[in-house]
Amino acid sequence: MDEKLVQRLEAAVTRLEAVAVGFRGGGGGGPTESGAEAASDPAIVAYDDLTAEFVGRVSAAAGKIGGKVLEVTKILEEAFSVQKELLVKVKQSQKPNLAGLAEFLKPLNEVIMKANSLTEGRRSDFFNHLKTAADSLGALAWIGYTGKDCGMSLPIAHVEESWQMAEFYNNKILVEYKSKDPNHVEWAKALKELYVPGLRDYVKRFYPLGPVWNPTGKTTVSAPPKASGPSAPAPPRAPPASLFSSEPSQASSSRPKEGMAAVFQEISSGKPVTSGLKKVTDDMKTKNRADRTGVVGSSKKESRVSSPSFSKAGPPKLELQIGRKWVVENQIGKKNLVIDDCDAKQSVYIFGCKDSVLKIQGKVNNITIDKCTKMGVVFSDVVAACEVVNCNSVEVQCQGSAPTISVDNTAGCQLYLSKDALGASITTAKSSEINVMVPGAESDGDWGEHALPQQYIHILKDGQFVTTPVSHSGG
Repeated sequence: MDEKLVQRLEAAVTRLEAVAVGFRGGGGGGPTESGAEAASDPAIVAYDDLTAEFVGRVSAAAGKIGGKVLEVTKILEEAFSVQKELLVKVKQSQKPNLAGLAEFLKPLNEVIMKANSLTEGRRSDFFNHLKTAADSLGALAWIGYTGKDCGMSLPIAHVEESWQMAEFYNNKILVEYKSKDPNHVEWAKALKELYVPGLRDYVKRFYPLGPVWNPTGKTTVSAPPKASGPSAPAPPRAPPASLFSSEPSQASSSRPKEGMAAVFQEISSGKPVTSGLKKVTDDMKTKNRADRTGVVGSSKKESRVSSPSFSKAGPPKLELQIGRKWVVENQIGKKNLVIDDCDAKQSVYIFGCKDSVLKIQGKVNNITIDKCTKMGVVFSDVVAACEVVNCNSVEVQCQGSAPTISVDNTAGCQLYLSKDALGASITTAKSSEINVMVPGAESDGDWGEHALPQQYIHILKDGQFVTTPVSHSGG
């Protein structure tokens, strides 16, 4: 019995050693076995179902359209295929460092750049299709999420935010082809469903906190540094001399002190601490120096303001979209912005501008100023309304007529009304420091300034609240 038991134990140990050797040689199993196991993982199977259903619908619609739309859709298929390969590698690999992550994401970045290259150069008739597909591929970067300090939103939020960027152009397709070609509408709807709810729900189910790396897997190799030529490896740094010397090392107190330690040592030495200081003569004092004045120079500040700068939100824009909407975005330090080719059916949307001035020459339907700081807007006539939302220190001048002006959640707004706009209805909400300038009775008279109240008294009278603005009396 004892001999048979020993034989069984030896056989078991042999098998365990063979398995251990396999793990060391293949980094978590042999390549074929490891790849097969990862491919059969429920998350990978669900990803295959996602691409078969949603990407298949986009490809089918693109096949009916052809041309550039089909070309960019094939790139989209390639991007989703690359992401599957990355998901399989995640199952097999340990979490990489920053350099290793960049090398890991390189295949996906190359496909996204290929899609972006189609939107450059001469503008295609299918620019909105190309832009939608290219911008949407940014959603696949969720796989690069490594934690709350990586600078990315959580994977679910990242997918939604990336699609919101692409949806702007996707909506243009729906509007343009709504009554022209149902194949384009089908392609746009299928692309949206691929990301929301398709990819979003997949990430929510399997990777809500980012990719799950294999702690016992193989190490992701980062890109090797580029070298000008072959060179021998650098020798290791020599250990401290005290390790080789039999003499005791020099006490730290006997070594010369540096920095603040030297200052305190000199103070505590008992010597006169001011003996080494220079004597300041009268001609060295600031008030007696001819090359110094009491005025603070503004050259550096001016150079900082005058230098071209761009908003972190995105590139500056001033363009007409879909023939109906003028978009002015992220303009900083531009004092001569002009919109002169407009009509009463168009609207103007101004967003994220700072320290700039825009002049709108002509009648437009609506004007919206959103999240702007120190922005000046001059317009002739507006058919519906001029709206100021989420702004700071803005000035708006109406040279013609405006039936309605609304100011919402704004701190600091100066309104200049022409004689034709004196009948305008001004609505304010959650705003402060709103002043309205109106022309005097005479043509050459001074402008009158009126501060709109921002404090109110509410009194219950006869079962109803009566609201009156607060009046400050100096009496």
